Amino acid sequence: MSSVSDPNSCQACGACCAHYRVSFYWGESDAHPGGTVPQHLTIPITPYRIAMRGTERAPSRCVALAGKVGSDVGCTIYPQRSSTCREFMAYTPECDKARGAYGLAPLETASPVAF
Repeated sequence: MSSVSDPNSCQACGACCAHYRVSFYWGESDAHPGGTVPQHLTIPITPYRIAMRGTERAPSRCVALAGKVGSDVGCTIYPQRSSTCREFMAYTPECDKARGAYGLAPLETASPVAF
């Protein structure tokens, strides 16, 4: 197992962005007052929910993810990312599941860390 204590370890992973559907309330899109997520990077899922393009199908990979999963990655819209991304916690079973899908070892830490 990898022992990582740096919350920025997500910049060397990105598995969650290439494993899970990133869906959220449509009002988070920049097409709406107060929204920040670039609308052109989203796709409608339901009348009230949208998803980041690329995560609505399998295999999944967010269009805003740059770099190679497990090596050197970054979110091209990080300051504008959705609540789903803001609330995803590293060092959790969900994180470990995404990492495992890419052959990456689980992270070890005392408590979950939001990225």
